[in-house]
Amino acid sequence: MQIGILQTGHAPDELQPEHGDYNDMFERLLDGHGFTFRTWRVVDGDLPEAVTQADGWLITGSRFGAYEDHPWIPPLEAFIRAVHADGRPMVGICFGHQIIAKALGGKVEKFEGGWSVGRQTYTIEGQDMALNAWHQDQVTEPPAGATTVGSSDFCRHAALAYGDSIFTVQPHPEFDSAMIEGLIEARGRAVPPERVDAAMQSLSMPNSSGEMAARLASVLLKASR
Repeated sequence: MQIGILQTGHAPDELQPEHGDYNDMFERLLDGHGFTFRTWRVVDGDLPEAVTQADGWLITGSRFGAYEDHPWIPPLEAFIRAVHADGRPMVGICFGHQIIAKALGGKVEKFEGGWSVGRQTYTIEGQDMALNAWHQDQVTEPPAGATTVGSSDFCRHAALAYGDSIFTVQPHPEFDSAMIEGLIEARGRAVPPERVDAAMQSLSMPNSSGEMAARLASVLLKASR
């Protein structure tokens, strides 16, 4: 089955030789689950014509805010609503988590508590999970019809489920520790030094990216049932 990746941002140029772009990271994360992939670079103005062009959809992270004024965001929100109406499976990560919530009537804001960077601990669907994070924005009000199924002390709405066809998470299972280290070097000036230090100390510990990959795949595989 084919998964359409809606790419809403690019990895820093200096990190792409080692890590690839965001779509490449998700293809690696979901390798072995029987998917093929096609990427639409929405951030560059490339959007699918119809929800039927893929069996399921995945929306990546981005350095942009879901509440910002960019010409590609309103068409993306309309596409999200069309996928939701069609019942086709969709997953969203970080910005993807936020833009799906906003498109369906929720609220996204720059969080007053600031940045979350590095390995963070969440409870998602009753399971403790450690996942890498890189964000300042959060979903502060989920839309009607969404259920909060994951949270942490820092992020109240860290995972949302919309029935059984849409599942979204705030952290980044596709970011390994080396990617977080690279982001700190490339974009870390905006992050308070004490949070950078804590993040660097956390990265040697194991995380739950494999478990989260399986959960994302289980949602997308609903299209084949």
